[in-house]
Amino acid sequence: MATGTIVTGRRVLLPGSPEPGPATITIDPLGKITSVEGACRTRDATSDHHVKWVDAKDNIVIPGLVDAHVHLNEPGRTDWEGFWTGTRAAAAGGVCTVVDMPLNSIPPTCTVANLDLKRAAARNQCFTDVAFWGGVIPGNQSHLKPLVDAGVKGFKCFLIESGVEEFPCVSELDAKAAMENIQHSSTVLLFHAEFDSSPADPPQPAEPSTMYQTFLASRPQKLETDAISLIIQLQRSYPSLRCHIVHLSAASALPLIRAAKSSGVNLTVETCFHYLCLSANDIPSGHPEFKCCPPIRENVNRELLWDALLDGSIDCVVSDHSPCITELKKMDEGDIMGAWGGISTLGLGLSLLWTEGSKRGVTLAQVIDWISKKTAEHAGLGEVKGQLKVGYDGDFVIWDPSAEFTVTKDLLQFKNKLSPYEGLTLRGRVQQTFVRGSLVYDIDSGFESRPSGRLL
Repeated sequence: MATGTIVTGRRVLLPGSPEPGPATITIDPLGKITSVEGACRTRDATSDHHVKWVDAKDNIVIPGLVDAHVHLNEPGRTDWEGFWTGTRAAAAGGVCTVVDMPLNSIPPTCTVANLDLKRAAARNQCFTDVAFWGGVIPGNQSHLKPLVDAGVKGFKCFLIESGVEEFPCVSELDAKAAMENIQHSSTVLLFHAEFDSSPADPPQPAEPSTMYQTFLASRPQKLETDAISLIIQLQRSYPSLRCHIVHLSAASALPLIRAAKSSGVNLTVETCFHYLCLSANDIPSGHPEFKCCPPIRENVNRELLWDALLDGSIDCVVSDHSPCITELKKMDEGDIMGAWGGISTLGLGLSLLWTEGSKRGVTLAQVIDWISKKTAEHAGLGEVKGQLKVGYDGDFVIWDPSAEFTVTKDLLQFKNKLSPYEGLTLRGRVQQTFVRGSLVYDIDSGFESRPSGRLL
């Protein structure tokens, strides 16, 4: 039986290093990193033969990724996605930890009892480690502190209807009550930041429901800027509580965010792979696989999001993997307005960001900072995940940055194989994924037969 793992290579990305360099990392049998040496090592006759050796050769060793925004939907909507398929898809893309959203499972993770049901459903199904967000809905304020004590990493709420009846949106008063309740806890409040300040019956769209521009016009940037203005106003009354904007798509909100951060407001922001890698200018009519909320916007907006990511106004990048069954995407009708809004991404994020970022001179160290270190910190896992450091979990990925591949349905590992990225050619491919020193995924041999992920 192996007593640990040693990974060595000429190109290892260590914390604080702008480029990969030679290193050797030792991981103990419990899966913790015990030493990091700044040189390669080779196995010799004196080596402990019970230790598993991994030589990355010409590939790069990077820390396991942390995807802090994933909808795994189990229990209740397991036909949309589940822990088995979702975590396999994550592992195939170098993700070693996912943080599951409180919806769209039934019941949602809004009480400790519901969290227990979620954890029971996940047990013995996970190929990656999994942590959980809790939910804030009207009337559940008394459940929030018990959820913190039970281990949720923070709370998600909506300022606009979520799309599922069991997770209603909150009012300003509901949000205040939640913030009052958790303001002195070690937690974070996440906002779906769209808010309709004039929710009278909206005019019916004049354009066909199959046109992407019809949908885009129905979710203007003003919904995001109004929501973020409200969040910043609320947050100033609760300065000890960090607030977080999920899936920012509207570049028009960036001046508000920059001003708030510069004035000391305890605010963090994420965006998603699809907002950085796709453009409304290129979305054809009749393709609901591109629909998500808030929507993918135009090229100019996308470039402003990249600028904000590079200057630190946006803190991190996540997938917001939000799948559904094919029928709800209304692919046959091409009905974008009527389709479920969600992009399926698990397994592709690193390659997407590397492909698009390389065009802008982005370094691998920057990419890993956005999708590993910063996401781990955001989810309260910054002392155990997201970096190759002594004392951290031995999560690492063997990655070929120059390998090219075309996204096909056969390559996708999530349950409902529908993605706007199908047909794209991407650069950079995961060769192997290790969680706490144990091999989980290999590009040639596939997945280990038994899932070994832990519930965090």
